Order: sequence, then structure tokens, then C-alpha cells
Amino acid sequence: MAAEPPSSLSYRTTGSTCLHPLSELLGIPLDQVNFVACQLFALFAAFWFRIYLSPGKTSPDVRHAFATIFGIYFVIFCFGWYSVHLFVLVLLCYGIMVTASASSIHRYSFFVAMGYLTICHISRIYIFHYGILTTDFSGPLMIVTQKITTLAFQVHDGLGRRADDLSPEQRRLAVTVKPSFLEYLSYLLNFMSVIAGPCNNFKDYIAFIEGRHTHMKLLEVNWKQRGFHSLPEPSPTGAVIRKLYMTLVSLLLFLTLTKTFPVTCLVEDWFVHKANFLSRLCYLYVVMQASKPKYYFAWTLADAVNNAAGFGFSGVDKNGNFCWDLLSNLNIWKIETATSFKMYLENWNIQTATWLKRVCYERVPWYPTVLTFILSALWHGVYPGYYFTFLTGILVTVAARTMRNNYRRYFLSSRALKVAYDVVTWAVTQLAVSYTVAPFVMLAIEPTISLYKSMYFYLHIISLLIILFLPVKPRAHIQRQPQTLNSVNKKKKD
Repeated sequence: MAAEPPSSLSYRTTGSTCLHPLSELLGIPLDQVNFVACQLFALFAAFWFRIYLSPGKTSPDVRHAFATIFGIYFVIFCFGWYSVHLFVLVLLCYGIMVTASASSIHRYSFFVAMGYLTICHISRIYIFHYGILTTDFSGPLMIVTQKITTLAFQVHDGLGRRADDLSPEQRRLAVTVKPSFLEYLSYLLNFMSVIAGPCNNFKDYIAFIEGRHTHMKLLEVNWKQRGFHSLPEPSPTGAVIRKLYMTLVSLLLFLTLTKTFPVTCLVEDWFVHKANFLSRLCYLYVVMQASKPKYYFAWTLADAVNNAAGFGFSGVDKNGNFCWDLLSNLNIWKIETATSFKMYLENWNIQTATWLKRVCYERVPWYPTVLTFILSALWHGVYPGYYFTFLTGILVTVAARTMRNNYRRYFLSSRALKVAYDVVTWAVTQLAVSYTVAPFVMLAIEPTISLYKSMYFYLHIISLLIILFLPVKPRAHIQRQPQTLNSVNKKKKD
């Protein structure tokens, strides 16, 4: 579901302690204070980077170097000697990038990156207990893992496969020249995304560094028809201000709502044994809503940092407005108004969902939904709660799809029926998501089982009944991925 921002658990930090007095004053863990301080410093550095190290004034190598140096400094500031794990993984995978053949580079990079990440996840569980974690360096490691595997698959597509075997998107993103060491370091460790992401495509990043990023998007529009005699110069300032406003709102909600309704309430005696089922249902929804602001804060701020540097321009919308959402990790409005489980997931942690689609869902020959959920769980970590969430998510996804395919068409004949359908499916979706993701934030087995027992495993039972007794109708109009005959024949090779 999400790369975990610094959590509210107790830490023994080995990163910078210069902000410890502020941490004590605010009652916020030092890791969270370090994280916010780094991201705010990155925001100012991003403005400076865009103004004083613009492509017109500076060479790509200088931009790569500064972006990398700042990123390495931020990682060391936040995570101390634990940042060594990040650097070791990057160097290992660059060795694979240089030495492996194009036909196997994606496999070696994937297994090494995911294997190293999993070992680090396991060490955090079995060497350190849930509530006595050392500095959580896994967040940057998870982002770097995404980038390593994304680049490896794109190099494989560009150098190890025929163009006819690629889907249009794979062809567009394929990398036909292996990156230099500086480009590799800059892509993985740049200060804009090393702490909180998001993952992005190598070609987009290189275009940004070289000053082609916005120009390429603007060329897709006929500006003469719009009355322009030359290409406009879109500024990210407005987008950054809007995202900083949302970041501030999310921070205030985190300091109030999240503190008022902590997830620990779900294991208290009054909730488990005394509250009635309807009260539990509503309170679970409230607690899960209260757990969102930290994600909204971390991802929106990360998006603002990239935009401030001039990265993230996605083109022009139908109204002629410049869009800076290429790297956006969530759409809050669509999340809160989602009328299906699928719509909710598509707008939550967008870049991770895109990564899962590109390295797993579109490439595996069997059980793409199941294998994608399993990869997502492994990437997040080895806390048992993650696996409860993703296994439950498989059931709910299949059940929701089955219900939609069987009954939605009956509610499209009139506006009143469609509105009623949307209201009911919104409520069901929000309650289903709350039930499904609760183990993700509870982490451990005991509280998860306690919660689900108190809820009578109702969503598991309903989902199973739907899957068993309703026909799963084929969706002939939806393809899992654009394919050619060659790609179908050779799919098992990838």
C-alpha cells in the first residue's frame, strides 16, 4: 500500500541529534523531525538548483554531481551509519549494470535489490522489536530498489528485446544506452527523491537534468492554434505553493486528528469486547482516516520538492493549464471519493502502483494480480500485518470486480439510480479499505487477529461468498497489457 514515512514508534536514532531539543519540545520522534528538516532543506535547495544550476547555465554533469552530493548528505544526516546499506546496494547493482548481459540484467538486478531489501527488513524485525526500532532506513532503501529495478527492466527492453516485442509504453521508456556511473548515482541518490521518493523513469530524469523535460511535453501541443508564437515557459511556483498548502493542512491533521485517534485504540478492551458491531465499524473507519495525514504530508511535500527543482511537468490539460503531476504519488480527492476498491488503489501511492505494474503485472505469464500483491507485500517488509492486508486485498479486489461486473449495469439506466449506486459503493469502498488496511498499520499478528475477531471476519466471509457463488464474467474490453504476437510468444522469456 505505501512506503512507510517515519512512524510514531519509539526510536534509538543514530542520525543527526542536533534537532533533539525541538523533538522534545514538540513531542515528536527525532526521526520525524530529521525527516521534515531534510525535506524543507531539500525544498530550498530545489529552488536554488532550478535558478542557479539551470540547464542553460550549467552542464548536465555539474547538475548530476550537485544533485548526488546533496542526496548523499541528506541520507547521512537522517540515517547515520545505516546509510551504508543504501550505498552498498547502489554499488552492487551498478556492478550488475556494467557486467550483466542485456538479456539477464533485469533478473539479476531484481533479485539482488529485492533480496538485499528483504534481508534488511528481516533484520529490523528479528534483531530489533516492533517498538524499539533503530533509525528506519528502509524507506530510502525501498525507493532505491524501485529505481534500480525500473532502470534494469528499461535497459533490458532497450538492449535485450526487439522493438516489435515491446508494448508502446515499454518502447517509449526503453533505455538504449547504459548509464554512466555519475548518471546512475544521480538517478538513484538525487536529493529530490532519495528520502521520500517518488520513483520515476530514467529517461524522464535525464531529460530533466539536460533541460529537455518541459520542452518535450510542450512540443505535444499546437501552440499556434492557442495564439502563441513561441513555446511558453511554465513555472512550477503555483503548483509548489498549492502542494505546500496541502502539506501544512496534512501536518495540522497529523498533530491533531492522528494523535486523537491512534491505532492503539483498536486493541483496547472497550473496542474489542464492549462496543457493538456498528460502533466498531464506524470507529475503525475514523481511526484509519486519522492514519492518512502522515502519508499525505510526506508524499505531497516530496512532490513539491521535485516541482521546485523543475521536475514533474506532465503537459497541458484540456483547459490549457500547465500540469505538474508527473511525479504525484496520490490524488486526495479521488481517494476520499473513490467508489471502488480499484479506484482507491489507483490513486494511492501512484508511483509504487506504476512500478508494480511495469515490473510485475505486465510481465508475469500467470496470476498477475496475486503475484503483484505478493511482490508489493515483500517490498513493504516482513511485518505479518502487511501480509494480512495484501492477502485480504486479493480477496476484496476479486470480489469487488465480480460484483461490479454482475450488477453495475443495472444502475446505469437513470441518473437517480446511478447516484444511489455511487453513494452506496462509496460507503462500501471506504469501509472495505479501512478493514483491509488496518493490519498494515497494526503490524503484528496478535492485534490483527484480535481486531478481525471483533469484526467477525465479516469482509473475508462476504468476499469468499461472492467469489464462490457469483459468476466471474470476463471483461473482453479490457486487456492486461498491449501485446504483439511476438510478445505473446516470447513472454516467458521476460
